[in-house]
Amino acid sequence: MQFQNRNPKDLSTGVLFIVVGLAAVYFAQSQPIGTAMRMGPAYFPTMLGLLLAVIGIALVVRSFVRPGPPLGTFALGKVAWIVGSILLFGLLLRGIGLLIAIIVIVVLSAYASQKFRWPVAVLLAVGIAVSSTIIFIALLGIPIPIIGTWIGD
Repeated sequence: MQFQNRNPKDLSTGVLFIVVGLAAVYFAQSQPIGTAMRMGPAYFPTMLGLLLAVIGIALVVRSFVRPGPPLGTFALGKVAWIVGSILLFGLLLRGIGLLIAIIVIVVLSAYASQKFRWPVAVLLAVGIAVSSTIIFIALLGIPIPIIGTWIGD
């Protein structure tokens, strides 16, 4: 009996899920896990990592059973826009504030899409920025500046 991969996308996605899930479980083990009734700091990442690994195993098995599309090219430029926007968000958050930092990350990340349109990206960015400010600062009380020190106090 010979196994033949019929769906390279599912195979690569499954392997990625397994690696990330098991890494989450591994790194969470330095903390106490607790129980379902008294969860420790490692409980959630461990359970989420295990669930991700199980989904990855299912995808790997499915890649040998069900045919699918071939693996496409890796869009390095688009990944760079997204990763760069995340790094920029981290660098700007304290200095420029949550409101503008979220607008920057959303617009730059959206620029990686083939369907990017300025009006839609700006509207989405403003909506996410306002709702995030309400949720994280007003409702949850997380001490992040709305407008950073670079702009004004």
